[in-house]
Amino acid sequence: MPPPICDTVSIVKYLHVDSPVGPLTIVSGSHGLKSILFGHHRPDGGVEDSQANEEAAAQLQEYFSGERQDFDLPLAPEGTAFQRSVWDQLGRIRFGKTLSYGALARNLGMPGGARAVGMANNRNPIPIIIPCHRVIGANGALTGYAGGLDVKAQLLTLEGALPTKEHAATSHTRGRATGLAAVAAL
Repeated sequence: MPPPICDTVSIVKYLHVDSPVGPLTIVSGSHGLKSILFGHHRPDGGVEDSQANEEAAAQLQEYFSGERQDFDLPLAPEGTAFQRSVWDQLGRIRFGKTLSYGALARNLGMPGGARAVGMANNRNPIPIIIPCHRVIGANGALTGYAGGLDVKAQLLTLEGALPTKEHAATSHTRGRATGLAAVAAL
């Protein structure tokens, strides 16, 4: 006799939260956090449940208030084996640090694989917690982000990974591009 269908069904639970970068939708399943979406969303088949996502909401609040640098949550992102390997590497980029797409590709043993890494980065379903915002262009410029470049700049500024306007010119003259347009927009 086959197992009951309900054993394979995972109920998706979500919670809307406000944040300094705008509204977020936290989505979890039976195995952990599945996604964070920018804006208010209602995932297909989802049930609003604040209790199931309370810890993720609390840790995000601590992060935004400067009290947390690392997240301690069960994660359950859905993706290919390659995407998950990229997301694992993203999780190794420390708070306040950035890495280029090319360097991330080299860390994965894929010199010349910056585009493939960029595409996997783009598919990261758990931004902020899996810190895809910490990946920048080879020249130091801010490049694509699901929440927009202004949000990416806000997150990097919160982490101290972007120079202030006063230090931007000095950093640039030492040969390091800094993503100044994004800083100036803040």
